[in-house]
Amino acid sequence: MKRAWAFSCILALSAVINGCGKDGSRNITQESGASASQASAPLGQGASDTLAASAAQGRSAPATVATAQLPAETAETLRLIKAGGPYPFSEDGVLFRNSASLLPQHPRGYYHAYTVRTPGSADRGQRRIVCGGSRRQIGDCFYTDDYYVSFKRIAP
Repeated sequence: MKRAWAFSCILALSAVINGCGKDGSRNITQESGASASQASAPLGQGASDTLAASAAQGRSAPATVATAQLPAETAETLRLIKAGGPYPFSEDGVLFRNSASLLPQHPRGYYHAYTVRTPGSADRGQRRIVCGGSRRQIGDCFYTDDYYVSFKRIAP
């Protein structure tokens, strides 16, 4: 039951992030400032390159943050990741799909998510660390305190 609820939450969050909000009907051509005549023209090589470039500009890399600037519980989670566990929650270490493309693109299976404890919380809370690469590697990690809505790269 918990997995079905979590999947529903992730699916809903993904829909919101991917543009089901109030501005979700805008397309990439309109966002790049192209005129209506340019938008209706067939996409040739030059047009598709322009659209790809404007899309890349719209998606910026996450800001970088030092471990010392993060909550104290983050250091404990990073220590557990480096040690390979044992983790406090059975969901720790699960595959993170990056379906909203908020993190740099890598093949499926690259990212894994881990819980950062939240003092006083009755559940896992919203804080997570997502790390890429092998399971005990902490060189490519990101922190979120809003349940995958935004990320900060953790400085190695």
